[in-house]
Amino acid sequence: MRQGEASARRVRAVAAAALAVLALALAAGCGSSGGQGDRPTIAATTPVLGSLVRDLVGDRAEVVVIIPDGADPHEHQPSAKDAETLASSDLAVENGLDLEEGLEDVLARAREDGVPVVTATDHVTLREAGADEATGDEEHGHGPEDPHVWMDPLAMADLVAALAPVVRDELGIDVSARAADLDARLQTLNAELEDALAAIPQDRRRLVTGHESMGYFADRYGFALVGALVPSLSSQAQVSASSLSALRDQVRAEGVPAIFNEIGTPDGVAAAIADETGARVVDVPTHTLPDDGSYFTFMREVADAVADGLGGPAAR
Repeated sequence: MRQGEASARRVRAVAAAALAVLALALAAGCGSSGGQGDRPTIAATTPVLGSLVRDLVGDRAEVVVIIPDGADPHEHQPSAKDAETLASSDLAVENGLDLEEGLEDVLARAREDGVPVVTATDHVTLREAGADEATGDEEHGHGPEDPHVWMDPLAMADLVAALAPVVRDELGIDVSARAADLDARLQTLNAELEDALAAIPQDRRRLVTGHESMGYFADRYGFALVGALVPSLSSQAQVSASSLSALRDQVRAEGVPAIFNEIGTPDGVAAAIADETGARVVDVPTHTLPDDGSYFTFMREVADAVADGLGGPAAR
């Protein structure tokens, strides 16, 4: 009997030890979350903002992007997962000025729940749209201030300068060295694009775009905005026959070489104007990152498209 009791005690001891090891393993697995559980999470609303935030924080934080690459931020509607991601993030970065109009409610709830939110357009010098740029469907119009700030690398340098101390104060991560490096890279990118686009003749430096998305680019690099297929800062505004007729006449009168088509332009509109005026249709990725996910490659591709459409050398 005593031998049997001893044997039972040994079995119970071995079982208890095995359970303890299993519990420790499970605890370690839950705590590591794939090696990312100890890192704070930053939610960026757009792919471009996500790219810059990743460049700023490196591997010190997990960066998630709400709006998929290639989607029109003007029309994106949040899912339950989007709302959960924003609510559970340690910091959120939005563009602002109603660019992500579908996310306004979930961003407001995240703020109410205590999530710090950095608004990019609060930290850059904003341009005001001209009278023709601010027209269009009032329900979807953004008003006089242009939200497309990412089209200017120096505006993004201003954002980086404002974001770095927030990351330090809210997340306890010192990114000052990375911020300085990123600022230098953005300054270099701006100089590179200036040099590449300078060769385009003055009489061809005219932009017709899908909607009023390239104002910051035009101001920075010396282009005139002739008009847009959707005459509004939002791609969700309505296109009228009268506005298209007026644009067609202006393209003819000014000899505009190219119409720059982009996300959100109604199908066939660019081709129709081009057929009637002799202008080329050139796709420009104003809202879409390239395969490498880099803002720097993105801006070079935008400059390439403009240079190609207007007859200048491509940026390299």
